[in-house]
Amino acid sequence: MLTGRLCWVPLLLALGVGSGSGGGGGGSRQRRLLAAKVNKHKPWIETSYHGVITENNDTVILDPPLVALDKDAPVPFAGEICAFKIHGQELPFEAVVLNKTSGEGRLRAKSPIDCELQKEYTFIIQAYDCGAGPRETAWKKSHKAVVHIQVKDVNEFAPAFKEPAYRAVVTEGKIYDSILQVEAVDEDCSPQYSQICNYEIVTTDVPFAIDRNGNIRNTEKLSYDKQHQYEILVTAYDCGQKPAAQDTLVQVDVKPVCKPGWQDWTKRIEYQPGSGSVPLFPDIHLETCDGAVSSIQITTELQTNYIGKGCDRETYSEKSLQKLCGASSGIIDLLPSPSAATNWTAGLLVDSSEMIFKFDGRQGAKIPDGVVPKNLTDQFTITMWMKHGPSPGLRAEKETILCNSDKTEMNRHHYALYVHNCRLVFLLRKDFDQADTFRPAEFHWKLDQICDKEWHYYVINVEFPVVTLYMDGATYEPYLVTNDWPIHPSHIAMQLTVGACWQGGEVTKPRFAQFFHGSLASLTIRPGKMDSQKVISCLQACKEGLDINSLESLGQGIKYHFNPSQSVLVMEGDDIGNINHALQKVSYINSRQFPTAGVRRLKVSSKVQCFGEDVCISIPDVDAYVMVLQAIEPQITLRGTDRFWRPAAQFESARGVILFPDIKIVSTIAKAEAPAPRSAVLEEMLHNLDFCDILVLGGDLDPRQECLELNHSELHQRHLDATNSTAGYSIYGVGSMSRYEQVLHHIRYRNWRPAALEARRFRIKCSELNGRYTSNEFNVEVGVLHEVRVSDKEHVSHLIVQPPFLQSVHHPESQSSIQRSSVVPSIATVVIIISVCMLVFVVAMGVYRVRIAHQHFTQEAEAAKEAEMDWDDSALTITVNPMEKHGAPGRGDEETEEEEEEVEEDVSSGSSDSDDSDEEEEEEGVGRGRRGQSGARQAQLEWDDSTLPY
Repeated sequence: MLTGRLCWVPLLLALGVGSGSGGGGGGSRQRRLLAAKVNKHKPWIETSYHGVITENNDTVILDPPLVALDKDAPVPFAGEICAFKIHGQELPFEAVVLNKTSGEGRLRAKSPIDCELQKEYTFIIQAYDCGAGPRETAWKKSHKAVVHIQVKDVNEFAPAFKEPAYRAVVTEGKIYDSILQVEAVDEDCSPQYSQICNYEIVTTDVPFAIDRNGNIRNTEKLSYDKQHQYEILVTAYDCGQKPAAQDTLVQVDVKPVCKPGWQDWTKRIEYQPGSGSVPLFPDIHLETCDGAVSSIQITTELQTNYIGKGCDRETYSEKSLQKLCGASSGIIDLLPSPSAATNWTAGLLVDSSEMIFKFDGRQGAKIPDGVVPKNLTDQFTITMWMKHGPSPGLRAEKETILCNSDKTEMNRHHYALYVHNCRLVFLLRKDFDQADTFRPAEFHWKLDQICDKEWHYYVINVEFPVVTLYMDGATYEPYLVTNDWPIHPSHIAMQLTVGACWQGGEVTKPRFAQFFHGSLASLTIRPGKMDSQKVISCLQACKEGLDINSLESLGQGIKYHFNPSQSVLVMEGDDIGNINHALQKVSYINSRQFPTAGVRRLKVSSKVQCFGEDVCISIPDVDAYVMVLQAIEPQITLRGTDRFWRPAAQFESARGVILFPDIKIVSTIAKAEAPAPRSAVLEEMLHNLDFCDILVLGGDLDPRQECLELNHSELHQRHLDATNSTAGYSIYGVGSMSRYEQVLHHIRYRNWRPAALEARRFRIKCSELNGRYTSNEFNVEVGVLHEVRVSDKEHVSHLIVQPPFLQSVHHPESQSSIQRSSVVPSIATVVIIISVCMLVFVVAMGVYRVRIAHQHFTQEAEAAKEAEMDWDDSALTITVNPMEKHGAPGRGDEETEEEEEEVEEDVSSGSSDSDDSDEEEEEEGVGRGRRGQSGARQAQLEWDDSTLPY
């Protein structure tokens, strides 16, 4: 092409174009004229182009194709296309000429095209010819054409959900058109690839379906009992069928059909003894299902009617409780625990506790004469715990609790307490001692509690003619009082009975009648004026009950009321939020140190009033229970001196022998250490005792010569009681361990004839909570130290017996050698006299030391009697001179002189027979000294002979 174009130059020169002969200025003008004559026309292109380019590609497909035409063709340069120019800033396209002659061009991308950044482009393009010559002079450009390019999308992005997880709540038993809608998006730019065309549930076997818009519905009715929550996975597809890169989680919670009631409470509440006040329902709240509630009343009841006498009360005996509550003395227990002294309750049925008696309508008990005064004054009090249900049978008979009737001949009831048709009736027939007028005789009370099969505490106070009933601490006046004539005097004996009434007359054979059906406990009668209201409340009070942690936190809009035993709490308010807060403050408390383990049932009932509605919502009751855990049991230990001896004279004295001079009562509990749960440490604790029994071992006491004694002042000062019998001594009553120690320190044993007594053994055992926790059995043995009195001859013979350490150098034949020696009789006589004198001196000194020891011991014994103190001599060891232990400490000086004379005669005779007899007597004396517990000691000293060599 270039060669062809150059061929035109000589032709142009020949035509005179570009001749330089005319001068420089003329030559330029001529060239321009020549060019204008040659390049007469502008290039021509279409006025608009439409193109498509695929992203990430550089080729643009234009419609129509990019072609420029020039009418100057085939003139070189003028008829050729040299360029296409794009007008616009920072456009990612360029146009190139493919063929200058044909004018074909191509549009391409200079850099990768991203549809997500820009979907289409619009710009201006022009074509340029090659001008008049090779130097690109005098180029002509075409008109401006509009190019519109659309970027074609590639499906390079996957759908993504807007939320990582979805959650919805549905009510059971309903079919929903749409539970919730999930939504996914695609970052592709085209509608084909950016739109989500389908959703799909990936999880199989679930009762849900999803449509193409992402709406999830349930295909069947859901049940809260069957499944509380469903978890399903959902994916999405774009219109290019590309799935989501990650599935989304959809949680569907099924809630039960809204039923009004209390929510978020625990059925079982555990209580550890010693925890104080523990909230029962800390998170409870009321669901009313949008009901228009105007006010609500809540009744919380602690049901302990099956725990003993209505609650954890059977801690101590009735007498002990009376003392703890400050009741006056003189109370007579008509239903005591069976014992040798109270045997009339031995045949009755015991109901879950030794202090609770069950009457099945076939049993009654006769109270022995003398237990209750025959004639009660105008003032006396009857107390009892009673649990009673509706009377059996169609026709209700009288059910006697207490009855005082004629023993024989007649059938008059002097006073009685009985139940008839769920009414409590007290009968009191006065004797004919005043005017013959009507007097109040029957007092009737009609109460629902009498037949509700629950325990209640009753106090009937008689201040004739007024009779008042106290039930569970509240006062009730009789609704009916009937009058009757006085009873005419007679000499017929009366019989007091419990559980039935004695019918001694008007029948062929005396028998019980009007039997009681139910349970009784702590039935007492006390002549005289009744105790105060405070004492009555204390007697029926319970150590466990309901409590409110903070009364101030209840708010002013809450009204509340406790019953006397704090087993029922009633709260009322008009704001549900305040009611919820108040019920969360209700607690259980048990102040007993060792509560009875087991279940205490709880019941919360509600009464709701609504605004302007005749029929209001019904709130189901809350049934829960408190589980009282087992308390750590205490280990009660008795310790002290368990074996000692006393002189016989001390047993005979008026003060006797103190049995437990240093007894100590200690109670410990085992507590686990926090760092090492398996290891436990003993921790000492203080609590009360209710009795200590001292039992005589080895046979009962002989009242003709021995007894156990205790000053009554020692008991009364410490508010304790005691009973004494030949079998032992029993101290009872609720008191601290230190009180029992002080009383036990004064228990004395006396024996008027201790000569035949060697030792006496006793056993002591203490209890807490009526034998629920007992101590170890502590045995004490006290021995008698007897004086040894022998004849003078035997005494002297024993004195001259040589001790064992001298017998080894004694030779019997020495005496015969002295008799045979006639050569030096004077020397032998002198030796014998000197030996006898030395022996007499030793004997005299021994007798003198024994007398001094006896006097010293007598002084110490007297001092010990005054101070009533003993000592532990288990480690004491006394070595006694064998010459001293056979002496009689009570002899006088005259007897000593006679003994010395007899010693001289015996020694001078040199009789070997007497020596043999003395040795035998010495062996017998040693044998007597070896009897460990015989009490026949050879001295009046107190020692432990366990370490003596014999």
